[in-house]
Amino acid sequence: MFQPLPVVLTAVCLLAVCALLVADRFDHPPGRVVGKLSASTAFVAVALALGAYRGLYGQLILGALLLGWLGDTFLLSRAAKAFLGGLAAFLLSHLLFAGAFMTAGVSTGAMGVAAVLAVLFGAGVLRWLLPHVPGEMRLPVLAYVAVILLMCIAAAGHAAASGRWAVLAGAVLFTASDLSVARDRFVQPAFVNRLWGWPTYFAAQLVLAWTVATAPSLG
Repeated sequence: MFQPLPVVLTAVCLLAVCALLVADRFDHPPGRVVGKLSASTAFVAVALALGAYRGLYGQLILGALLLGWLGDTFLLSRAAKAFLGGLAAFLLSHLLFAGAFMTAGVSTGAMGVAAVLAVLFGAGVLRWLLPHVPGEMRLPVLAYVAVILLMCIAAAGHAAASGRWAVLAGAVLFTASDLSVARDRFVQPAFVNRLWGWPTYFAAQLVLAWTVATAPSLG
């Protein structure tokens, strides 16, 4: 059955992302706050409108999205402590995403293949990134990379088992968006990072929120 409210909220999120990009381009802090938090609130609202609170899968996804909202709030600041707070919130978010995918059923064979690819990809990312990361930040960054790759492995396993490939698409988009954050924070701060980072990030959260609509019944 067609549900108009999640569609409207998705449109609100996308419009807020456009406003965020404009605010970022013209360095307008109040506009950045409003745009970012409006978009983040909208993807949480999408999951709620789809009935995320009704089953275990949806509840885990909703928890992950709420932690994403918290992480977005922390990352409005570029202070080191705020960055660590955001990192912790998103790390926990990825653990909940991974938990949702695992509880919904996975293919262990697909997870094995995904794990090999994830290790190769992660090694390449760390070889590029770590020389730019201050010493005190290296352990948190390593932990975060490990957890998001775990989330991608779980997403691949669930997608292969269920045919719900949107789950894997959301995980891949999330990983891509995190590369933009890493580049902007540690390598080369520039608007171009956010120009592709914001759309991929919010697309990831929206896609994962929408997976609630086709979630298996887990009680």
